[in-house]
Amino acid sequence: MYRAGELRQKEVININNAKRLGFVSDVEVSLSEGVIDSIIVPGKARLFNFRSGGDVVIHWENIKVIGDEVILVDLHDTEE
Repeated sequence: MYRAGELRQKEVININNAKRLGFVSDVEVSLSEGVIDSIIVPGKARLFNFRSGGDVVIHWENIKVIGDEVILVDLHDTEE
């Protein structure tokens, strides 16, 4: 079992293209079931800290491995 605070300290990497997506900024929780539905990684900052895209929402079923320092996810290019 993982706490949201523990997940926020981990870097997220896509196993399909070895791209570093960033660090977990938030989680979505199902209150009715009491489980984490997804993790959220903020979009990349661009010029003057304006974000070029929206946040990346990664559903729990796309998470393959949670290690001590990283979370490996299985995302296709259309999902990033």
